[in-house]
Amino acid sequence: MSIPTKLRGALTGESDGQLVVTISPSDHCLLLYRLEDWDAVEKKLTSLPTLNAQVRQLKRMLIGHADDCAMDGSGRILVPQQLREFANIDRKAVLVGQGDKYEIWDEAHWVAQRESLLAVELDESALPIELESLSF
Repeated sequence: MSIPTKLRGALTGESDGQLVVTISPSDHCLLLYRLEDWDAVEKKLTSLPTLNAQVRQLKRMLIGHADDCAMDGSGRILVPQQLREFANIDRKAVLVGQGDKYEIWDEAHWVAQRESLLAVELDESALPIELESLSF
């Protein structure tokens, strides 16, 4: 997968292009992290109690499917076949920024997801209190 030129600098970060890709626990897409961001996520996950069944499931999904990948000099990464199959990525993929990570979607699935999201009116009363002061 070729990373768009404008995103390569942001993904290079302190880890010099070392990235981690894993599955999303809630959508049929992949999550792409810079190594330093993934290390923080992994540390939080491993500190959670394993007696909780949902925690074990989340660890299996995120950590168990995590795969290291490096961006080459041409800005490309190799996404493992198993992960591409999970996300139904056949030919074209879309990167969707999420702050500390990117989602990787099959283009057709992303278009359908985006249309679905845009069709639903946002219920502002259901937003977390932390977002009350956010203006957009």
